[in-house]
Amino acid sequence: MNFSLLLPKQFDNQYRGNKIALWMFVVITLIFMGRSLIHVFAADGGAQSIATIPLDLWSADAAKTLISMFAFWGLVQVMMAGLNIVALVRYKSMIPLLYLVMVITQLGRIGIGQWKPVVTQGTAPAAALTFYLLAFLTLGLLLSLIPNQQTQNRSL
Repeated sequence: MNFSLLLPKQFDNQYRGNKIALWMFVVITLIFMGRSLIHVFAADGGAQSIATIPLDLWSADAAKTLISMFAFWGLVQVMMAGLNIVALVRYKSMIPLLYLVMVITQLGRIGIGQWKPVVTQGTAPAAALTFYLLAFLTLGLLLSLIPNQQTQNRSL
């Protein structure tokens, strides 16, 4: 593991980690962008249709407020997924750091979900996959810190 890959002296377009982590990053970026766009553009922000939050039991104003909050949250997620795309296109050396940000974010979501649980009528896909996503992101982070063969050969 090369922890200096987290914060290189400068960000460039050379990816120095394990190639599997790079492809995992592409997959997670596409998934995160899709999820984000649903929160922004779906009529209910995905709150009831996906997350099973019982908006039909709420007052109209309360439901509109939550839908707006989902859209605001989706915008932040679009920006983060956009940053991932910028890294893939122009600054691949940022990928380990972005993995770390995603791992910390996922841990925060788990912690806040325990501290302030959301009442739902069923199990939302995000809730069902929380720990799998954390494992996937952690694996990606660890693999991104293992220098690839080309990087190792250049340093010899």
